[in-house]
Amino acid sequence: MKKLTPILISSLLLFGAVACNNTERTSESAPANPNEAVERPDAQATEAAQKDAQSETRRRQLNADIRAREQRNNATGGDTQRATGDLASEVRSKLEANIPNGALTVEAAENGTVTVGGTVNNQDQLNKIAPLSKEIKGVKQVVVKAVVAPPTQQNR
Repeated sequence: MKKLTPILISSLLLFGAVACNNTERTSESAPANPNEAVERPDAQATEAAQKDAQSETRRRQLNADIRAREQRNNATGGDTQRATGDLASEVRSKLEANIPNGALTVEAAENGTVTVGGTVNNQDQLNKIAPLSKEIKGVKQVVVKAVVAPPTQQNR
């Protein structure tokens, strides 16, 4: 079992690295950087994303990814050696699991500042961004540039 654990963690990290682009985004429709805004996704896309992100399996995957990165960072020097990509990815995972129908982009700076841009569907989701982001070890400040998306017509 001791030999299997590092293999599982490595596989999870490898999968996470391959699956991610340079920009950490919670959905395909999220902007390329926190300074851009996007339109609200249609109701069908929102419902599909919400079902996926709120599934117990997806939440376990996201939390396992965050724990694996925390273990790796603790083993390599903790916060002082923390990669900004890891910080952004962990925050993105946290937001994806808790704000599934948002279109958010996350960028992290070396000083622990995380900038979140894009759109969410309501004020409650917007209010969750900073507290959820600060739950990630290493986040010292959160700049929220995200906005509540204007409602769209259901019949396009």
